[in-house]
Amino acid sequence: MQTIKFYLIFFLSLYLESRSYIDYESPYHPVVGTEGMVASQNYLSSEIGVEILNKGGNAVDAAVAVGFSLAATLPRAGNLGGGGFMLVYIKEKDEIFFIDYRSSSPLNSNLENIFDLSSNSTKKLESLPKNFDEDKYELVNTGYKASAVPGTVAGLLEAHKQFGKLALQEILEPVIKQAKEGITVTYDLHKAIESTPRLEFDKESRNIYFENNKPLKENSIFIVPGLANTITLIAENGRDGFYKGETAEKILAAMKNNGGLFSKEDLDSYKPYIRAPIVANYRGNKVFTAGPPSGGGVTLLTALNILDKYNLSKYQSNSTITYHLISEAIRRGHNNRSSEVGDPIYYDVPLNQLLSNERIKELASSINLKKASKASTVKPIEVINESRDTTHYSIIDSDGNAVSNTYTLGASFGSGVTIPGTGILMNNQMNNLVYKSGDVSKIGRSVSPGNKFQPGKRPMSTMAPVMVFDKEDRLSLITGSPGGSYIPAAILRVVSGVIDFDLSIGDATMLPRVHKDWPYRGIDYEKTLSSDILYNLNRIGHKTEANKTMGSTQSIHIVNGVNYGFADLRRPNSAAVKQIAK
Repeated sequence: MQTIKFYLIFFLSLYLESRSYIDYESPYHPVVGTEGMVASQNYLSSEIGVEILNKGGNAVDAAVAVGFSLAATLPRAGNLGGGGFMLVYIKEKDEIFFIDYRSSSPLNSNLENIFDLSSNSTKKLESLPKNFDEDKYELVNTGYKASAVPGTVAGLLEAHKQFGKLALQEILEPVIKQAKEGITVTYDLHKAIESTPRLEFDKESRNIYFENNKPLKENSIFIVPGLANTITLIAENGRDGFYKGETAEKILAAMKNNGGLFSKEDLDSYKPYIRAPIVANYRGNKVFTAGPPSGGGVTLLTALNILDKYNLSKYQSNSTITYHLISEAIRRGHNNRSSEVGDPIYYDVPLNQLLSNERIKELASSINLKKASKASTVKPIEVINESRDTTHYSIIDSDGNAVSNTYTLGASFGSGVTIPGTGILMNNQMNNLVYKSGDVSKIGRSVSPGNKFQPGKRPMSTMAPVMVFDKEDRLSLITGSPGGSYIPAAILRVVSGVIDFDLSIGDATMLPRVHKDWPYRGIDYEKTLSSDILYNLNRIGHKTEANKTMGSTQSIHIVNGVNYGFADLRRPNSAAVKQIAK
């Protein structure tokens, strides 16, 4: 009998081994490793990040290299001329830091010079009149006036200064080599250039991204003139290699020659801020993200706090009620950021009220499990007193230090402007501020007092880098996404997929995504969502509209000391790359 039992166990173990190896449970396979790992929107930049880890650098060193590298490999979103938010986790300190290096409006900007209003104005405008037609003045979307003061270089260097390990020159050496040698133009890059007319309106951008008046051909070599020199100056001089000296002079000269608004004072005075992240407890897991001027962080945590009141695990990840609840929670999250979120230096953001138990109860109580809510039933908080071409990357090193970083130029290729001789593409983030604040004839974020334009102010953003710690306070997930207002929904789907439905990071990433904003529209959905779910959502009152894919999450899921990296398949050329143990 014992012999029979032994053979049964033996053959069963062989069967299970064979099954686990051959019968894959999912078509979405993560990269698996026990050392460092980098997940970014371009495989070449991920490889450079791992190269820095192999040199003995930590996660922050790798993050700096990846951030600079993406300026060459993903020029429509990776940037030196933009800004962003970073979370840094230092394992030895067991502490998370939020670095705000969001772009800021020029100090001498005002409504008159932004919109080229008549210089005969007898008084300074506090906000645009209700009947002002912004379209006639081409609201700061392209060209030199569209750009806020860039913070990327200052932010990455501040992270390195505070938490880095290797010398800056050593970190940037492979990035400079990459910029000098150039990269091969992919189909995706070719099509991105082809679909961005604003590049043709700027002489320097036209010279770089077009050849014989046509977008660079696929498989040609793409070299950005001046970019290697710009990064070399930063490697040698740190912050002064960008905000002072040769590069600063070129930026200021170009601004002066093209009606831009930057001054020497803007570059001299720009600084990143190290702040505390904001956090929500979601089913015993701590979800950390960026606070103001991030509105995306408030949106995400609001939605998670609402969903925490429902036991999603008793439903399927692709059930109608799951999509209904996610949509209603995200709608209320966007409502919560609609009015009172902005740059905390200029506006007293009532975070404690926005994320309070009372506010969450108020928002959750307006949800009907069997019927879609009307926008009018969701009210903004009363207090007494957005582009998809962002990019994200996630990094962990072998010591457990981690970085979650999201940064942006705004629109694809930003303002379309490249500073001559530098390779620096400029952002168009001035259009993220609100110019009609307080217009009672309107509703929504377009009149938000928290995000009202002021010189020197940082615009609200939906960027929301995320780190999740499990019930034992161990780092379990690093993630984030581009996607404009779709960012919170993309991240929420991944976090919920992992926590609520115990999915692998690949399966959680590839769940169909939905987005419901406030107060503007019904549910936007990805076309992978089933027709049955769509029928049911429409039946209970949601107005559904097919949309493009939402976001591009770059994630690392840590389970029992093993890293599982997954680069979202929604956008091409991304990759999770692991460090090989020596």
